Amino acid sequence: MLHLVKLAVGIRDIAHLRDVQAMRAASRPPLRHQTRQIPRRADELCDGGSIYWVIGGAVVVRQRIVDVIEDRWDDDTKCAGLVLDPLLVPVAATPMRAFQGWRYLQPEAAPADIGAASVLGDGELPASLQRELRALCLL
Repeated sequence: MLHLVKLAVGIRDIAHLRDVQAMRAASRPPLRHQTRQIPRRADELCDGGSIYWVIGGAVVVRQRIVDVIEDRWDDDTKCAGLVLDPLLVPVAATPMRAFQGWRYLQPEAAPADIGAASVLGDGELPASLQRELRALCLL
């Protein structure tokens, strides 16, 4: 098993990622993320791996990778399609600097899943407060 980590460019928070992906899946199923390069270790990714999304400077959520397929961009050029499970699983926020493309992530380095309830109570903190607390390494 192997994971990927990827920047969610233009995404504000987990709810925004959920909305954007729902629109994409409805207009062009299955739900997938297109990327220029086909991962050489695709078999390991499909063996229980996930894509960990970096939002606002921290890894905050993951999705299981169901398959890696050959896909096509809108202009009909070839690309890879990472077919994703629509379930977004929040993880312990882990600060990460910006990078291009995606990176492999070993299972032992992956952030732990967190439960649906916040450690501070039942409600979720506002996204702006979460970003500030992450920047201070308090989340």
